[in-house]
Amino acid sequence: MVLAALGAGAAHAAPPAEKPPTTRTLPPDLGPAPTLRHPDAARLRELRGQRAFQYEEPVARPEQSAWDAFKARLWRAIAEWLNSRSYSHFWRWVFYALFLVVGVFVVLKLLQLDITAMLGRTPRRVGLAYDTAAENIHEVDFATRLAEAEAAGNLRLAVRLGYLQLLKALSDRGLILWQPDKTNHAYLAELPLNGPLRNDFREITRQFEFVWYGELALSGPLYERVRAGHRAFQRQVAGANVARRAA
Repeated sequence: MVLAALGAGAAHAAPPAEKPPTTRTLPPDLGPAPTLRHPDAARLRELRGQRAFQYEEPVARPEQSAWDAFKARLWRAIAEWLNSRSYSHFWRWVFYALFLVVGVFVVLKLLQLDITAMLGRTPRRVGLAYDTAAENIHEVDFATRLAEAEAAGNLRLAVRLGYLQLLKALSDRGLILWQPDKTNHAYLAELPLNGPLRNDFREITRQFEFVWYGELALSGPLYERVRAGHRAFQRQVAGANVARRAA
């Protein structure tokens, strides 16, 4: 029992205090001053030329031009608009409808179909002894028919007759090979590339298609301008120095 009590008392006794560490003062260095060694200059230049030792900051890019900045803002605005809710719910379907209409229009023009007739509109007709569906330019008395159309006020038909008269002049001079089933642009492709004939006939064809297929309303002064262009082109064809096309 006495030994157990002594052991328990020893277990609860406080550990002895640690001694503070002793410090030693080093003597001063009394040796000679060290000599600095400088690196080789050629080696330094070699190291500076290596890419791994290039620590310079990259040069900033020049500022955008005004045009580049405008394009960037424009495309950013378009992208934000395309991702907006209004485009997803409304404008997207509007664009789809527009693309569909444009596609149908292009197909109809390529097929040379009369769009106004398909929509239920028919050209104004007058009682003239002339069939526009089965015309033969070599059998039409253009002077008489033009006078009748102008007297009746049918300026659209007069423009068509004037255009057919120009086709006959081109055919008589051997510049085109006329056939009833050919398109106007096929005749345009047959004209020589050099010279003003093709450019002038392209403009006359554009006017004719606007008037006849587009039913463009013609006033008296506007019709006179169109007819003046027809007469000038007819004189130009008559003076053209070309070889006659073989039939």
